[in-house]
Amino acid sequence: MVRRKTYPASHWSNTQLVRVLMPMQAFINHSASGSIVLLLAALTALLLANSPLAEAYDTTLHTDLEISVGPYVLKETIVHWINDGLMAIFFFQVGLEIKREVRVGELSQFRVALLPIVAALGGAVVPALIYTAFNFGGPGAVGWATPMATDIAFAVGVITLLGNQVPFTLKVFLTAVAVADDLYGILVIAVFYSSGINFVALGIGFGILAVLILANIFGIRSVIFYVSLGLIVWLAFLRSGVHATIAGVLLAWTIPSRSRTKVYTFLEQARGLLSQIEGGPLKQKRMLTDEVQQCAVIELEQLCEQVQAPLQKLEHSLNSWVSFLILPLFALANAGVAISLDSFNAETSTVAFGIILGLVLGKPIGIIGAAWLVVRSGAASLPRSVTWKHMIGVGFLAGIGFTVSIFIATLGFGESELLSTAKLAILVASVIAGSSGFFLLKRIRPA
Repeated sequence: MVRRKTYPASHWSNTQLVRVLMPMQAFINHSASGSIVLLLAALTALLLANSPLAEAYDTTLHTDLEISVGPYVLKETIVHWINDGLMAIFFFQVGLEIKREVRVGELSQFRVALLPIVAALGGAVVPALIYTAFNFGGPGAVGWATPMATDIAFAVGVITLLGNQVPFTLKVFLTAVAVADDLYGILVIAVFYSSGINFVALGIGFGILAVLILANIFGIRSVIFYVSLGLIVWLAFLRSGVHATIAGVLLAWTIPSRSRTKVYTFLEQARGLLSQIEGGPLKQKRMLTDEVQQCAVIELEQLCEQVQAPLQKLEHSLNSWVSFLILPLFALANAGVAISLDSFNAETSTVAFGIILGLVLGKPIGIIGAAWLVVRSGAASLPRSVTWKHMIGVGFLAGIGFTVSIFIATLGFGESELLSTAKLAILVASVIAGSSGFFLLKRIRPA
């Protein structure tokens, strides 16, 4: 019988703290670099749309791309492949992040989660109300959800530029707000931006999701199994009339978040394998020919694979693809808008003002107001070392809408003239809100 080594309570509390904070730290640092690539892609799109290459740029995006498997043919334009296909992967990653936060992160404990959840709700409702006040009953009313969203990559990227000038807990809070904000955006897309429901296709999609849930319950941990059936779910939702990106979110919640190997078992087996390696020659050339050491290394690699939950593996492997390929391609395909004063004419100005005021003023008012109410009630408290001045700065940073705001605008406005106005307004508002939040937080002296 193997005895388990016992540790003092302080050891476990510190270990658990590191387990929660280290992935968050890595994510924040990763988001900062990804936001730079995203910004370059958006600027490239703007330059192309306002250059002699504008026609070629637009033609390329609307070129049909066909994928066929036997008798089945799927034909979409390049921009639709990006918005309906690649963005489903983005929302799949968002779903993984939400599930992780709910299980072990900032949203796992009710009292801790309450503040960012309520703050994000205020930051979604107030901008939507401001936009609706400008566009109620008009042609732009359909875009009411456009200023609701926060771009997590840009917002966290900007706050990371401030380094140690702001508390790390503030960065965690902003990330939690953005994750909750994404959840509200997903619900809005599912409920208000889906039409012409094909219940047969939708039933097939939910049927496969039920199979995946059962697979999770019965302990199937194969990533290939979930991804393969996930592609069928995406196709079913694509044909159902419910936006295909919702399939990505629902699929994420079927991914197992428990590992195949228990931590104690992993430690015991890993120590045994390491002792086998140490028992042989420790010279690099000799290790290449020592059969015992080579077997131990291979077994150790397999053991490390087994101790990682599929959710953890997928989230880690998708980070770079989403940050450095999918989101930049989305920006390249959707941020290209011709800059012209005609975009803010009498007919479209209400859309522009609704979005700009919603993101620049509605976001901070909604977030700070909702946070103040929940703190005042005693149900929650501000994160450690965070002041109300910090909260004002974060409120403005949350006004960086970009990715999801543009995505919702494309769903609401389609190919109409209002889409160009909405995109330009989102870009203007994001620059104003982001720079305002950055300089407000920069002026706050560290405690």
